[in-house]
Amino acid sequence: MSYSEKLADRIREALIEVPKVKEKVMFSGITFMVDDKMCISVGPGRIMCRIDPELQDQLLEEKPCRVMVMKEREYKGYILVNEEDVQRKKELDFWVGLCLDFNARAKSSKKKAALPVKRKAAPAKKGKAASAPRKVAAKKKAVPSKKQKAAPTPAKKKSVANRKK
Repeated sequence: MSYSEKLADRIREALIEVPKVKEKVMFSGITFMVDDKMCISVGPGRIMCRIDPELQDQLLEEKPCRVMVMKEREYKGYILVNEEDVQRKKELDFWVGLCLDFNARAKSSKKKAALPVKRKAAPAKKGKAASAPRKVAAKKKAVPSKKQKAAPTPAKKKSVANRKK
């Protein structure tokens, strides 16, 4: 099930005056990033709001919303609100306002490091044949052969001598 395009348009309209807004496809819908930080997301039949975690418990008691749960883990500061609970402009503006208030103070997530790129071998120069890569032999540990057994230590000689007696 995809996200509500109508609800996404309403959020676009609410964020029209906000600078640095980008849209990304994620969380089974579309996410609105403000200053490269997740602000609000539209998913199937709901919005997900990134709010101040300090307000979460109060909002859960007073408003029709729930905590976001993913893989049996509750995410503090992420609230889900059903689409029918933001039908009026005033209700949607309340949630968008909370998201924008927190966004100004929120830390942006760490950028993931780019994966290393495998490079192709450079093409051989004209007139020269491409040489095969050289194999480097691994160093082996010196293991004495049966003929070259190490001489027993003096302590071992005594114990061998004691057994014969």
